[in-house]
Amino acid sequence: MNKIYLDYSATSPVDKRVIVAMKPYFSDSFGNASSIHKLGQDAKVALEETRSKIASLINCFASELIFTSSATESNNTVLFGVKSGHIIISGIEHPSISEPTKELEKRGIEVTRIKPNKEGIINPNDVNNNIKSNTVLVSIIHGSNEIGTIQDIAKIGSICRRKKVLFHTDASASLGKIPIDTAKMKIDLLTASSHKIYGPKGIAALYMREGVKINPLIYGGGQEEGLRSSTVNIPLAVGFGKACEIIADNIFTESKRLTQLRDKVISSVLEIKEAHLTGHKTKRLSNHASFWFNDIEGEVLVMELSKRGIYTATGSACASFKIEPSEVLLSIGLNNKEARGSLRVSLGKDTKESDILYFLKVLPKIVSDLRNT
Repeated sequence: MNKIYLDYSATSPVDKRVIVAMKPYFSDSFGNASSIHKLGQDAKVALEETRSKIASLINCFASELIFTSSATESNNTVLFGVKSGHIIISGIEHPSISEPTKELEKRGIEVTRIKPNKEGIINPNDVNNNIKSNTVLVSIIHGSNEIGTIQDIAKIGSICRRKKVLFHTDASASLGKIPIDTAKMKIDLLTASSHKIYGPKGIAALYMREGVKINPLIYGGGQEEGLRSSTVNIPLAVGFGKACEIIADNIFTESKRLTQLRDKVISSVLEIKEAHLTGHKTKRLSNHASFWFNDIEGEVLVMELSKRGIYTATGSACASFKIEPSEVLLSIGLNNKEARGSLRVSLGKDTKESDILYFLKVLPKIVSDLRNT
C-alpha cells in the first residue's frame, strides 16, 4: 500500500543529516554546557554555534535567542511574562496562544481578539485601532498552521514599534518557508520550532530583541540568561541548528516547487462538488492547502484517506483531541457543521508529484462515497 505523508504542518521527519549532527552529543560530547570543565565547555561551544545558525535564518544576534522545549513553551513564556495591562491577539492563533490568554483573562488581564476576514487575513489597521494606552503586547501569528494564511507582519510590527508596544509573532509554521527578518519586520519576540523544519521534537527557540524584558516562566539555575532555567538539551539544540542550516540553503527553490504542487492540489480539489478553500488562495504558506466539504465529517474523511495510505489532517494536530469545531475556522465565518468538514493537506521535502496525483485520484471517490452513505 502507498504511504503518502501530507501532514507536514503537524510535524516533519528528522533529516538524516540532522541525526548525524546530533549523534555525538548523546554519548561522546555529552557535557553540560554550564560545567566549566572541557566536556562542559565543548558542549557550550556547540550550543553557541547552534544559536548562530538559527540567528542567521531570522537575522538577529545569537545572544537574542533563548532555547525552550517547544513552541508552546515559547508562546507561554511571552504571554505569562506580561503581568498586567492589555494584550491583543488574533482570532486565528495556535492554541498555545489562544488558550493561555483565556487563563490570563481569569487573572485580570484584558485581551482583545482581532477578527480576520473570511480569507483569514488580519487587517493591520484593526490592530492599530485596538491599541490602547495600557496595551503591553500584540501577538499575531505569521503563517497559520491551520488555514495557511500569511499575515503582513512587517506592517503590524511597524505599527507596534511606533506605538511602543511589544510585538510577538508565532513563526512556527512559517520558519524556513518564508524569509524572516526580525529587524526589518520590527519584531520584538518570535517563536521558532525545530520539528516543523526536519529537526527533532522537544526543542524550540524564543527570539527576544535586545533590551526587551519579560518575566521568566521557569525559575531555577538561571540558564538562558535567566529566562529559562533548565539544563539545555544539547543534542536536540544541535539538531535544530543543523536543520536551520540545511533549510536556509534552498528556501527559495523549495518554496517554488511546493507552491506548484500546492496550487495543483487547490485547483483539483475545488473541482469536487461543494468543496471550499479555507484561507487566502495566494497569501498562504507554500506547502499548505486547506478545505471544507459540505455534508462531510472531516475526521471520517481523514480516516478513510489513512486506510489508503494517505496521511492528512482535519485541523491543528495540537488540538485534534477536541470534539468542538476549530476556533480558527469559526473565526473566518464557518458554522459548526461546516467547520467539522475540514481537511488540511500540507506538503514537504519528500512530497512528489506522483503522491499528489494519487491523492487527487483517491479523494473524489471517498467524498462521493461518504456523501452517499
